[in-house]
Amino acid sequence: MAMEVSDQEQNSQELDLEEITRKISFLDKWREIFSYHRLGSNNPAPQKLRESLFGNTVHVFSQEWKKACFRFHDPFSDLAFALEVGKGGARSIQMAVQGFIIKYLLFTGEGKDCNFHCLVAISKQEQEKALAAVLADILWAAGEAQKATLCLVTEETYIASTPDHSRDDFTERLQLFEFLKKEATEKFIYDHLQCFKGEASHGVILFLYSLIFSRTFERLQNDLDVSTSHLLQPNAGGFLCRQAAVNMILTGRASPNVFNGCQNGKSQELLHGVLARSDIGYLQWGRNTSQDDSLSQVGSMLKTPKLPIWLCNISGNYSVLFSTNRQLLSDWKMERLFDLYFYSSQPSQKKPAHLTIDTHSHHWERHQRDDEHRPGRWFSPVEMVIRTKWREATINWNGTVPFF
Repeated sequence: MAMEVSDQEQNSQELDLEEITRKISFLDKWREIFSYHRLGSNNPAPQKLRESLFGNTVHVFSQEWKKACFRFHDPFSDLAFALEVGKGGARSIQMAVQGFIIKYLLFTGEGKDCNFHCLVAISKQEQEKALAAVLADILWAAGEAQKATLCLVTEETYIASTPDHSRDDFTERLQLFEFLKKEATEKFIYDHLQCFKGEASHGVILFLYSLIFSRTFERLQNDLDVSTSHLLQPNAGGFLCRQAAVNMILTGRASPNVFNGCQNGKSQELLHGVLARSDIGYLQWGRNTSQDDSLSQVGSMLKTPKLPIWLCNISGNYSVLFSTNRQLLSDWKMERLFDLYFYSSQPSQKKPAHLTIDTHSHHWERHQRDDEHRPGRWFSPVEMVIRTKWREATINWNGTVPFF
């Protein structure tokens, strides 16, 4: 009997040793592909992070920002591809990421046809795989395809509160993970996806922090100009993303403006715009937008992206417009009569609106277009933002009540 107990103890010790060895090997494998460090009290990075976001070290994120994360609608539903988006300034980040999710599901998956079915017939695992790939792609682009940095939150607090630094019990617990390969970045995000999509995860803030660290403070300051010194602006007790933050997601560079290249401002100061065509485009329209102000007009780099997906800013509300036809922007003939889908992220929208766009000029429709500028006429802002890209377009909502 004693011999059996002794054998069991030995076997148990061998199993414990094997488990320890396996865990050490696992850690060693990760150490080869990433490095990590904490933001200690003597590290200036937390102060730089706050200054890059708010312009000071006193402001902290609102509760709406803290609640924002990357959570999908139900799998195998009309909105299976879509993120659930709440209120507040984090919406612009969530919807910009949404554009990249659509890009991944439509145009990146191997062996898939580019059709709307690809967006709705997806499982929870496919949702998570898409989100991990998209977040990694965005961070990798911000890091100039050289390095990506991930921010996660630990239990320990590394930074004490000072008169110059307001604690939020979140930033003080950051731990940074740096990756030199995009594949490793994606794998790490997938393994820690709950940190970005879980309730009370601060997922959007973590992603924004990761984006800034991936871009680096030095590159970020070079991206900005005299018109924009930091990424967020106060609004109604919260904070909204400036254009530089949106552009950093869309293009990898925190350009403060939407025009092409660089232009001189009203005082001849040099302003930074978009330098290259991005995969995901950008359109904007507002009732008070002046068509005569060239500095506020979206340039062709964003208006005509590599793929037919656009983040839309309609009077400060963000949405996504997209086509399932990859070749739409490659052949002008395809832009005569085509379909688009519109996702507003509003709770009332149960499925994307299916729009048919006709850019033909028909003589019997001229009076209709002239009536659009008649005082008191009701028109859909969605139609107006579409016409910033296709000026003479008529839009058929295919039975859907137009969004006002």
